[in-house]
Amino acid sequence: MKRRTFLMGAFAGTAALALGVNLYSPEFSLPEDSEGKDYRLLFSVLLPVMLDGALPDVAIHKLAAQNRTLDAIKQSIAVLPDEQQTELFELLDMLENRLGLLVLTSSMTPLLMRSPAELTEMLETWRHSYFALLQTAYLGLRELVMASYYACPEHWSRLHYAKPELFK
Repeated sequence: MKRRTFLMGAFAGTAALALGVNLYSPEFSLPEDSEGKDYRLLFSVLLPVMLDGALPDVAIHKLAAQNRTLDAIKQSIAVLPDEQQTELFELLDMLENRLGLLVLTSSMTPLLMRSPAELTEMLETWRHSYFALLQTAYLGLRELVMASYYACPEHWSRLHYAKPELFK
């Protein structure tokens, strides 16, 4: 067997396996909202990594802040223009799809099974990528998460910001 034949066969076998796993892996169906798919689980994995240092240290308060931010993300997505919603949903669908993960992150390991260090490395790779598309994906996710987190008045105290008072 020639080396070239072996390499082409290995490449074709890997591609077929990746496609087969993507097409025939069981999908876990979570209840969806009437408006469409809810990406709460995906964002719950990304939030602790993207908000590292901003979340409270106490576990109960941290969980409450994450849940409040997840609700704010849903509200933020709802007010985005249709074109931006479509792009965001395409990105989120790719992050939930194994073949999409392979394209975006060079790994088929689901985000739920990755450690925070691996998620941080993935996001930093996107941030410093030569591909403008990956940089845009990073910035879009980061801005959405940050804007949603700091849109909640209960998170302003960590910035030492107080709501302006209107004079009567």
